[in-house]
Amino acid sequence: MTRILIVGGVAGGATAAARLRRLDEHAEIVIFERGSAVSFANCGLPYHIGGVIEKRDSLLLQSKEGFWARYRVEVRLHQEVTAIDRENHTLQVHDLENDTVYEDHYDFLILAPGARPRLPEADPEAKELIHSLHTLEDMDAIIADIARRNAQKVAVMGGGYVALEAAENLVKAGIRTLLVQRSEKLLPPFDAEMLAPLYNELGSNGIPLLLDTPITRISRQAEGLLLTQNNGKLIDCDLLIAAIGVSPASELARAAGLTLGERGGIVVDEQMRTSDAAIFAVGDAVEVSEYVTQTPAQIALAGPANKQARVAADAICGLPSAYGGTQGSAIIKVFKLTAAATGINEKTAKSRGLNYDKVYLFASNHAGYYPLAEDMVIKVLFEKPSGRILGAQLIGKEGTDKRADILAVAIRARMTAADLVKLELCYAPPFSSAKDPVNMVGLMISNLLEGRVSQFHWHEVEDLPRDGSVQLVDVRTSWEYASGHIQDFINIPVDELRARLEELDPTKPVYIHCHSGLRSYIAARVLAQKGFTVSHLAGGIRFYRQARATHN
Repeated sequence: MTRILIVGGVAGGATAAARLRRLDEHAEIVIFERGSAVSFANCGLPYHIGGVIEKRDSLLLQSKEGFWARYRVEVRLHQEVTAIDRENHTLQVHDLENDTVYEDHYDFLILAPGARPRLPEADPEAKELIHSLHTLEDMDAIIADIARRNAQKVAVMGGGYVALEAAENLVKAGIRTLLVQRSEKLLPPFDAEMLAPLYNELGSNGIPLLLDTPITRISRQAEGLLLTQNNGKLIDCDLLIAAIGVSPASELARAAGLTLGERGGIVVDEQMRTSDAAIFAVGDAVEVSEYVTQTPAQIALAGPANKQARVAADAICGLPSAYGGTQGSAIIKVFKLTAAATGINEKTAKSRGLNYDKVYLFASNHAGYYPLAEDMVIKVLFEKPSGRILGAQLIGKEGTDKRADILAVAIRARMTAADLVKLELCYAPPFSSAKDPVNMVGLMISNLLEGRVSQFHWHEVEDLPRDGSVQLVDVRTSWEYASGHIQDFINIPVDELRARLEELDPTKPVYIHCHSGLRSYIAARVLAQKGFTVSHLAGGIRFYRQARATHN
């Protein structure tokens, strides 16, 4: 009888155990979990703090008893695996409840230890007021500390998904909240110019945002903490929640001599097998292949962990499954806004030396004439000259998630802009437009690749010559122009363009813009067919202003 031991529960370990049992009714399966719960929704932890998820038990997905009743999987809680003897196929286990040590034997071993939250350096006496938010125990400690200390002001350190979710839910719990980020922007998967709507949303909900603010010291004062910024300014708070990233919990694998990657993740093949044929690894502790560039990466997400667990279970049972890589599809709610990203961002595209370009689009979430239509802003990276979709970032409200998921599928299927144009998506006025925003992205990219239009970007505006060698034209209405315009751009509204062509010199290049890019595209087509060399501003003055707001 095959004996399969699993180190760690939650997404990876619990999923592997369930899949193994469905494939093999006779195997002996044991999960070792250091914590108090074998399977819980760690993505839901912030929402219980904010009271959105009212009952703590709602976060418990499966119990020790439930695993045994349904799957005949033995779950051992409060058990810490401390060593792997690869030669003898044994584990050394520390029973934390009884403080005893014992050994167990495996035929196959699955490592699903997850990741460990990083914590900032702090004075010793300050550490008891610093919390991570990674486990049920972390969540319980935060809730208890807020109540015990009657906390009125909490600082959240970090700029990723957990930090923003924690900040929002602290506000929902009635606590004054400050967000402190060491780097110059939030949400690493997003490019900086996309984030102004999120910054505005945080500010409008009472969350001060301190970007590019390293904390050099965390000290204890009276009833709370004192955070010292690198410029000497001080921040006082009752508690600090640190969400500054995670590191793969690969110490056990390292000690056992398994191969690790540069960032400490456990190296696995496409069947999630480690450098030892009897040992598999899944979840946040493994090094994955980033799907678009096929390069090593460390991406901690629940969805990929589940898929990896299924592949490992299949491999153990002799099925030909393979994990194809992680593209980093992720989404977050920030009060009334939704932000989603999939594939690679521009920073990655540049670092990998890809030949790429990008489009920006403001699009309504449903038909503009149907009530309550609201814009979302979309950035899509594509490969030149193939038009293959490389990455997408979206921020908006209702319907943003749907477009993000479609673009995630497009990236996974290695679709091109031409494929996006052909997609037949569901349409009715309450849900979309006849040309969905995803179709529009495909059309915009196709126009660029096929030479029907040329574009320049927001960060190139200030470098345009102002010496008369080029012509700068704003094709918005005169009223829009009078309300504010980019310096040195003259105004020729698009509907007057044909009648005023004599004002332009066909021997000099023309750079044009409108509000969002639609009218300037129309103007560019007119001018191009009249013999002008013309380029229009991607995303228009609207995106130009948004992007500059995040870079000033």
